[in-house]
Amino acid sequence: MLIVLTTVPNISEAESLAAKIIDARLAACVQVLPQMTSFYVWEGETQQDTEHLLLIKTLGSKYDELERFIIANHSYSVPEIVAINGERASIPYLSWMKELLG
Repeated sequence: MLIVLTTVPNISEAESLAAKIIDARLAACVQVLPQMTSFYVWEGETQQDTEHLLLIKTLGSKYDELERFIIANHSYSVPEIVAINGERASIPYLSWMKELLG
């Protein structure tokens, strides 16, 4: 199991991207977290922006396709796409994910 993180600039893009990911069966669940403030360096300048974080629950076998999908459907030229291994998860949850995502 992987938890993939990506950020988007507003709630409408967050909800749209989450729904598209689910409809494409690239994840079993996408959670959209409330607005947060991100600080980062872009083109040599420190930036401060509000964003929403998506927590995308998927299988390792779906990662490459999910990454391509996020890049193709994201408004940022370089979207954050970070995968974290879910080292432990309940057997029923993993079974549900595997059944849903194949």
